[in-house]
Amino acid sequence: MGITKITGRRKNVIPDELVELCKKRMEPYPCEGFVYGRGPVNPTLMVVGEAPGETEIHNGIPFSGRAGKVLNECLEYLGVSREDVYFTSSVRSRPYKKVGHKNRAPTMKEQIAHAPILDYEMEHIKPKQLVTLGNIGLQRLLGKKYTISKVHGQLLHSPIRRLMSLDTNEWVTSKEEYAIFPTFHPASIFYNRTLLKKMYSDLDILKKILAEK
Repeated sequence: MGITKITGRRKNVIPDELVELCKKRMEPYPCEGFVYGRGPVNPTLMVVGEAPGETEIHNGIPFSGRAGKVLNECLEYLGVSREDVYFTSSVRSRPYKKVGHKNRAPTMKEQIAHAPILDYEMEHIKPKQLVTLGNIGLQRLLGKKYTISKVHGQLLHSPIRRLMSLDTNEWVTSKEEYAIFPTFHPASIFYNRTLLKKMYSDLDILKKILAEK
């Protein structure tokens, strides 16, 4: 597989061969569409979410739906432009419920199927600061022992999980250590408004962290 050189701002930084491989790996699962990560190389923030929703798979823009509007407000609060953020997610296709065709959280098998894409991005985008949204993004990088309720608002310095190879489902630990800041997924406030105050408390901490970088 040829490696694509990543320079400047591009909509797609993933080799086409890798995209097609991951799409094929996703075929057994009830998921639809494909949304590329978007943003600059060496971004101020890399935001790692769960998976695109219905809006995103139609327009191809990460975090452009209802939760994306909340995220935009969070970025404005931080004083960070979307142009300085690389947006990605654990899964790049929209997982849906077979009954009702509504959004759902991606399963571990679906995350493993798409894992090579996020692994590639982590290796080539070189984010200064990672922000994970909710448990899916957090646990994709750090494992099940981490939960958003326990570590939100904390700056973690840690290696991350990546697949050992394209032919295995076994996770290994990266050689590199990353700065990871977990907070709540913007969509969570639609179901629990009390989380909004906690989210903005986290943002106050993140704002100080970014000011020191």
